[in-house]
Amino acid sequence: MIRILLVRHGETDWNGARRLQGQRDIALSETGRAQVAALRGTIADAAPEHVVVSGLSRARESAEVLGQPVHRADPRFNEARLGDWEGRSSIEIRAEHPQCYADWRAGLHRPPGAESFAELTARTVDGLCAAVGHAQDAGARTVLVVTHGGPIRALLREVVGLDPRSAVPSHPASLTVLDVDGGPGALRSARTDPAPAVGAVRLRLYNYSPALSRLDPSD
Repeated sequence: MIRILLVRHGETDWNGARRLQGQRDIALSETGRAQVAALRGTIADAAPEHVVVSGLSRARESAEVLGQPVHRADPRFNEARLGDWEGRSSIEIRAEHPQCYADWRAGLHRPPGAESFAELTARTVDGLCAAVGHAQDAGARTVLVVTHGGPIRALLREVVGLDPRSAVPSHPASLTVLDVDGGPGALRSARTDPAPAVGAVRLRLYNYSPALSRLDPSD
């Protein structure tokens, strides 16, 4: 069995202002660093042996605050490209286009110039399969991936069937845990097989955040 620890990065100033970041490279705020520090003991107890971060600085900084040495950076774990919505206030978008915003959160709407939810899903599943493969090659059983809300939402929809309409987005500096039997093959079959092996990928923990500050987390 491989255990996957999915951590969303801590808050940035843009998160605090509810501005959509997408792939803009925004650093952690002091609030975000404190949120991640609150999670440090939990991650240390889980003892990850292989650590992967997205290509954006807020993910790398979060790994540093967690005290975890990074083995590789993989842009497949970057946040979704949001096109015309990047830099805009989610509050304004929700007021102007409430159905589009709700559908986007559900993975059903593609903002102008953005990548689709299907494209986001394909690259993040590929990235996770690669991370698990590298971990197995190194004899590791616990993988830490520090990433973003969109990739976590996409991965959970694909590999355990968690509909994003039925769950709030990941909180900043939160932990989600997956147990995988069979390595990368189990992840790929969960995505492509209409009848994957029952229990091959299991959701052990979702959205645990010791520094929980908002019940409606920013995107």
